[in-house]
Amino acid sequence: MCHVIVTCRSMLWTLLSIVVAFAELIAFMSADWLIGKAKPWSSEDMDNRTGGSQEPYHPTLGIYGRCTRISHVQVSRRDTLCGPYAENFSEIASGFWQATAIFLAVGIMILCAVAFVSVFTMCVQSIMKKSIFNVCGLLQGIAGLFLILGLILYPAGWGCQKAISYCGHYASAYKLGDCSLGWAFYTAIGGTVLTFICAVFSAQAEIATSSDKVQEEIEEGKNLICLL
Repeated sequence: MCHVIVTCRSMLWTLLSIVVAFAELIAFMSADWLIGKAKPWSSEDMDNRTGGSQEPYHPTLGIYGRCTRISHVQVSRRDTLCGPYAENFSEIASGFWQATAIFLAVGIMILCAVAFVSVFTMCVQSIMKKSIFNVCGLLQGIAGLFLILGLILYPAGWGCQKAISYCGHYASAYKLGDCSLGWAFYTAIGGTVLTFICAVFSAQAEIATSSDKVQEEIEEGKNLICLL
């Protein structure tokens, strides 16, 4: 018989697992990993943008995508274009970024799988006599290691020609040059930290759903068990 067990710690772990997976996925897909050096608008662009913001434009560069301005557009239309600069994997600007993409993709796939499974832990707490919480916690730890490897390798690609075109000639491996780090990079770091927190917290979720109080509720014949 399926017993629906909901505890404060198990629900918190489930929510964190979902948030972490989405945060890493959004960061990976974003073009805001590097914020390029300021580029002033041309005189013709300024004429088209009369009444609009005249601050220098900062193009952004991601692992496989970029956002750049569109010249000669009317003020009523979008003046930036975001999308992948690489049509296939081999066109990613740096071998280090290719490795980063692989490690991050593997880590994110594991996190998404765990997030999906975590929703069902309210009904199923074990499989083949193994605690789902412990298995998911182990997978989250493994995913965190993949994410760390990807984030360590990413700055090594700052010396590629694509990064230099955005960050200036002083850019090199682990040196930003005229660029600054965008929100996507910090989101990926924060998501990695939360991944390990989730891995540790999964043990607490296991303890909460297998406590003596839960067993008492099961013995009383209750199918829905909610404990704060």
